[in-house]
Amino acid sequence: MTPLASDQLPSSTAEATAPDPWPGLVADPERLIDAPALAAAMDSAAAEAIAAGDRCAIRPAVVPLLRDALAEARAAIAAAIAGAPREAHRAIHDYAWMSGTIVRLVLDLGVRRMHVLPNPTSSEHIAAVAVGGFGRAEMAPFSDIDLLFLTPYKQTPWGESLIESVLYVLWDLRLKVGHSTRSIDDCLRLAKQDVSIRTSLLESRYLWGNQALAEALDSRLWSELFDSTGPQFVELKLEERNARHDRQGSSRYLLEPNVKEGKGGLRDLQTLYWIGKYLYHAGSTEDLVRVGVFTSEEYASLAAAEAFLWTTRVHLHLLNGRPVEQLTFDAQVDIAGMLGYRDDSAQRGVEQFMHDYFRHAKHVGDLTRIFLAALEARHVKSKPTFGEKLRTVFTFGRDPTGRGFTLKNGRLDMLDERAFETDPVNILRLFEESLAADIPIHPDALRRVAANLDLIDDGVRNDREANRIFLDLLLGHQNPERGLRLMNEVGVLGAFIPEFGRIVALMQFNMYHYYTVDEHTIRTISTLSTIERKELTGDLPIVSEIMARGVDRRVLYVALLLHDIGKGSGRDHSTVGAEVAETLCPRLGLEPQETELVVWLVQNHLLMSDVAQKRDLADPRTARDFARQVKSPTRLKFLTVLTVCDIRGVGPGVWNNWKAMLLRTLYNETIDVLTGGTQAPSRPEREAAAKAALGEALSDWSQSELEDECARHYAPYWLGFDTRTHAIFARLGRGLKDDSPEMEIELDANRDATQVCFAMADHPGIFARLAGALALAGANVVDARTYTTTDGVATAAFWIQDASGKPYEEARMARLRASVQGTMAGQIKAREALRDKDKIKKRERDFQVPTRISFDNSGSDIYTIIEVETRDRPGLLYDLARTLTANGISISSAIIATFGEQAVDAFYVKDLFGLKLYTESKRSQLEQRLRAAIAAAVPEPDRATR
Repeated sequence: MTPLASDQLPSSTAEATAPDPWPGLVADPERLIDAPALAAAMDSAAAEAIAAGDRCAIRPAVVPLLRDALAEARAAIAAAIAGAPREAHRAIHDYAWMSGTIVRLVLDLGVRRMHVLPNPTSSEHIAAVAVGGFGRAEMAPFSDIDLLFLTPYKQTPWGESLIESVLYVLWDLRLKVGHSTRSIDDCLRLAKQDVSIRTSLLESRYLWGNQALAEALDSRLWSELFDSTGPQFVELKLEERNARHDRQGSSRYLLEPNVKEGKGGLRDLQTLYWIGKYLYHAGSTEDLVRVGVFTSEEYASLAAAEAFLWTTRVHLHLLNGRPVEQLTFDAQVDIAGMLGYRDDSAQRGVEQFMHDYFRHAKHVGDLTRIFLAALEARHVKSKPTFGEKLRTVFTFGRDPTGRGFTLKNGRLDMLDERAFETDPVNILRLFEESLAADIPIHPDALRRVAANLDLIDDGVRNDREANRIFLDLLLGHQNPERGLRLMNEVGVLGAFIPEFGRIVALMQFNMYHYYTVDEHTIRTISTLSTIERKELTGDLPIVSEIMARGVDRRVLYVALLLHDIGKGSGRDHSTVGAEVAETLCPRLGLEPQETELVVWLVQNHLLMSDVAQKRDLADPRTARDFARQVKSPTRLKFLTVLTVCDIRGVGPGVWNNWKAMLLRTLYNETIDVLTGGTQAPSRPEREAAAKAALGEALSDWSQSELEDECARHYAPYWLGFDTRTHAIFARLGRGLKDDSPEMEIELDANRDATQVCFAMADHPGIFARLAGALALAGANVVDARTYTTTDGVATAAFWIQDASGKPYEEARMARLRASVQGTMAGQIKAREALRDKDKIKKRERDFQVPTRISFDNSGSDIYTIIEVETRDRPGLLYDLARTLTANGISISSAIIATFGEQAVDAFYVKDLFGLKLYTESKRSQLEQRLRAAIAAAVPEPDRATR
């Protein structure tokens, strides 16, 4: 074997030695891969290939050896993780060691056997440098291996061949390798231009080859770039962080967070480390205590967050067998189980796990704020200068803050650092002054607030001045969101209202809510403030008018603050919230009548949403019954505003024109009832008005044709559809022939849905078959109603949306028509065709949606209302309608509401004799058959399949 030049001697043995103490999870990393034995085996296999005269056979000969070693090492690390699942964060060092060992062995083989170079020139020296997370020696199970091949000058043919061969071996091992080949001058030039390259080089670590090259790179980076560009690097990294947050979602409380890139995730922690290393030569995050950026307690919080996030990420990779970074709902359940979280009477184990996740994400935000304050104080981060200049202009250079406060670098601080200890109410005064003067609070002051939260005791909570300030913060200063959010971030909100503290970082394990409970609550308050500022007048005319005419703002803001405060208690959250309101409102200074109204609003904050989305608003009984529960126009107005804010605060896309139309209709119908019915015509009057309106819409029809059309329909038809729909059915009826259905599809812009109208000869099962045909075409039915004419024609209207809650796309209309025609002609068997569509998706498998079925004979004058609450799926409406039809039940209308994975379908029905379902035995039998239909259509999800 040809000897190597001295500067190319392999470093496998020396570099593979574990540090002492070894931070990894495996006790002795060298037992993961026996590097000397594997190197000998690879050398032997390569020698055999060379002896056979086929140097190209080296690669296929050594790859199986490396693959087996890699598999054994991965298995050993996975076993160690399984034995200590909460210590999985330590395994990142084991994976880095494993990857480094494999890379060195392949490089050794490359220079010893594949591309032998007895006398390299000065241009043919080379070094392999680990960069990025690999350079930091922190790798998740399937992280990329980021390599820099460093050369003194321009790349040579020999170096190019060596690198190519090494990469092919690594790729054969199914390793994902990020690589670049550069000279030192190239590295410096590119690092000056690109902050990502600069950051990866900041974490460079010598791996193999010419060590002097790697040391020269490190020396020149610091002397020629890093040491002189600290403030610039800080600004670039913060801009990069903000852009990343915008891409991932600006909240750290998204219910399916990205563990690596999301707000409060690992990348945010790494950004602190990068800046710390760049400015202070910190070798680790622990060194940030040494340089005075963090206290030891703050570092302990940082270390705990880092360990938790890495533990989560390691399990996430292993669970998926690939580099997945988003913590999806199904993964949350599995990882929570692995980490030992168990269900209790109040919360599921997965909710407890995610509660801890969001607490750590919040701590990352706290630490970031502290870190940036330290940078600002040391003048390596830009201060907020524009606002400071404006204040200086308008105050003629005087300090514009109130008594007891001062400006520090353009930010608000207490004049006396012991002010909180002297009077803890000063904590609230600090936030009051910040919002009143529109001056951001200095992070040092926030740091002291967080350190003195224990001073907010019952004495402070019951202090009249403290409660006055808090209520003023909630009600005033244009938009209270900024103050509430900051108070929540530093823990003041939970300390001042302990019941609120219980919902901080509390997640609800379902697909409907996008945010944690505290984040949702703050967003609802922000929505109310936006309405008050008249910024949503066009989108929300009714609630905007209610607010413009003047209401008791204290009632509305406090009700929103408390409406979900009972969640996570294990009891009905509306009842618990009402109990909290009964105690808290007087403490905040509300009058008895205000307290009574807040208590009622919190207790009933879901009432209007439920009625609007789960009941037939065309039935006059709906508004009358709702009015009886609300009792007064005042309550109705408050409840309407609260409901709109609540729904809009759930998450993006949840609020739409369909929900707006439902709430607007219910409000208008109910206000008429509550104000004496002066504007509410009787049923005969409404029927006559509908017929007259149809006459105006069909002005080209003769009087006799209009009279015939009006005579064909019973009274419910005239009350159930609007004039536009009456005109559609009149035209469809004209073209009806034999048993062929007539169909018209058009956008109903007012409802943000597509309306599909059918006219055909009536026979049992039409509703179910139409529902099945629509489901097969991928349409989500949100409302449906059907009536039969005096001459036996079924008139059915369905309002449909796509999966994102938008009107059905024009491009998919042809498929919709084909599906309906095929199903109605018997060419497509809906149940068979829906079987594959009804399988539970992996992401949704762990949601628990118990099936509940109820019968209501009092909610409508002429129908029984059957309400079915169960897991949503494409074929649900079809199966329920088919079961009802098979049991002699006639469906007049169906109201479909979907809340994430949960569907609530309400059917207005009669029996074969046109009567309500009065018999208990019949209702019980029907319930059993509906449950059987639900269970039969959905196979149990296979938990082993991933």
